[in-house]
Amino acid sequence: MKISPACTKFVALLAVLGGNNVNAFSPSITRSLNTSPSALASTTADDAVAATPTKPVERQTSIAAVPKVAQRWRKRTKQLATLGPASSTFEMIETLFLAGADIFRLNFSHGSQEQKLELLTMIREVEEKYSHPIAVLGDLQGPKLRVGEFSNPNGEVLEQGQMFRLDLDEALGDNTRVMLPHPEIITASEVDHVLLVDDGKVKLTIVGTGEKHLDCRVDVPGKISNRKGVNTPDSVLDISPLTPKDRADLEYMLGIGVDWVALSFVQQPADIVEIHALIDEHLPEGVFRPAVMAKIEKPSCFVGTNLEDIVDLCDGIMVARGDLGVECAPEDVPLLQKQIIDTCRRKGKPAVVATQMLESMIESPTPTRAEASDVATAIYDGADAIMLSAESAAGKFPEESVAMQQRIINRVEGDSHYRSYLNQLSMSKKDTAADAIAAAACQIAQTTNAKAIVCFTLQGSTVLRASQERPTVPILGITPFKETARQLAMSWGVYPDLPRSGSFGFTTDETEEEHSLVESPAVNGEYGDDFDIVLKNACRAALRKGLVSDPNDLLVVTAGLPFGTPGAANIIRVLPAAGPQCWDGHCRT
Repeated sequence: MKISPACTKFVALLAVLGGNNVNAFSPSITRSLNTSPSALASTTADDAVAATPTKPVERQTSIAAVPKVAQRWRKRTKQLATLGPASSTFEMIETLFLAGADIFRLNFSHGSQEQKLELLTMIREVEEKYSHPIAVLGDLQGPKLRVGEFSNPNGEVLEQGQMFRLDLDEALGDNTRVMLPHPEIITASEVDHVLLVDDGKVKLTIVGTGEKHLDCRVDVPGKISNRKGVNTPDSVLDISPLTPKDRADLEYMLGIGVDWVALSFVQQPADIVEIHALIDEHLPEGVFRPAVMAKIEKPSCFVGTNLEDIVDLCDGIMVARGDLGVECAPEDVPLLQKQIIDTCRRKGKPAVVATQMLESMIESPTPTRAEASDVATAIYDGADAIMLSAESAAGKFPEESVAMQQRIINRVEGDSHYRSYLNQLSMSKKDTAADAIAAAACQIAQTTNAKAIVCFTLQGSTVLRASQERPTVPILGITPFKETARQLAMSWGVYPDLPRSGSFGFTTDETEEEHSLVESPAVNGEYGDDFDIVLKNACRAALRKGLVSDPNDLLVVTAGLPFGTPGAANIIRVLPAAGPQCWDGHCRT
């Protein structure tokens, strides 16, 4: 019996990656190969080395050794790390990536635009070094509502029950009044509305309104000083979420190519419409459109159908628990977090839980038990990603913070309760072939004990639908567009991959070596042979990622014909890691 090149390549790559277990094959395949793993490895070593990270690879004797970064293929929940002074070098960014970070956040509230470009450049260098797509999220600052300044540079202490006025007078404040340079707040406020100063340390209740002032009663006393922030939990302000600074930063983000844009101060669906219009206006010609993430931090997002409408209009949601925790009662925040995550899952949009997750690790190498429990709760809730802010941006232990998150992720996802919690939420299904294919792939993978689901995708819609189902195995999303691959890095259980040629949709290069790791089918033409090439590439990608280690390991593959048609998921195929010509240890030529 002849053995197909696919089987031969699999054994060769297995050996080169560090394994020598040819006995995993059936006796017929082993006899037909008539060679040793070391001999096979020598014929394809260049190809296999090109597909592995440049860091040293640990060797094993039973199965193929996979790169250390392969640990990330064993987790489902993604990790988002904010970059800052503590993580502004190539070495630290690489360290955080290897510790588990899938996405890096650039906070445009701090630092210059040029500094953000330097960080993005280093992220792309790490991405290139490890041949793995990394997402970059640019976070817009949003409006900052603050009181004016006081004549006493140390501020004033307000007593409980006293009256205090906020007005438009530019004179320095005292113990009875201070300027509030935001007429929008004065216009939108009503009697009995609450204003929170300095993250809620001082609580004012409005007892009287005027055209240019608000008279307030101090219900929670405390110190108020220059330029302290003001929150308006009861009011929807007639104010754009995009300041002039944000508009300039957004245009800069579009120019340098961030993958996600996070919008702060979202109050209502119209705010998402506004940023989409600005992106349409300023997106350079030929540049890939970034995904939009809405930061939910205002109580108005939960009025009526606002939350559902906001999720529909954007590409992802961030549970911004900082301001949300100020403007909402503390006991409400965990429930709102669950509500947001469930809404995102039902609509197939990624949800990120952020703020104060491991706050104590800014100064300490270990978190408090309450913080570990908080991170675990977000994972149990089904969040797509969890975020670090100051812990990785300005803390003393950025690497330890990322590593701790991954440890918690691995522990929770290994708990039997985790799967039962994920399965409690029923998914709405659409009457489309693509929807049926994605749902069926997840069920087939579970029934057959497959090692992974492999989705070929252009814009990511099929991959996102598979992620929505929360399958029991990793989802390998293969796309010809690096921008799509990066955006998919935000989604639960999805690990994007790019064919080495840069596309699975152009004609085969006749100059490629016989044992090339990637072949390229034609978009236009008879798809019989081309589809076999697509399936071979699926097997190779799974092997490179360390998802398979035995030629009989099964993969569930989804794709769409004709190639190059967005959303045309209409094929599902179960095949062994040895390739499409093989089944149950037997291969055809």
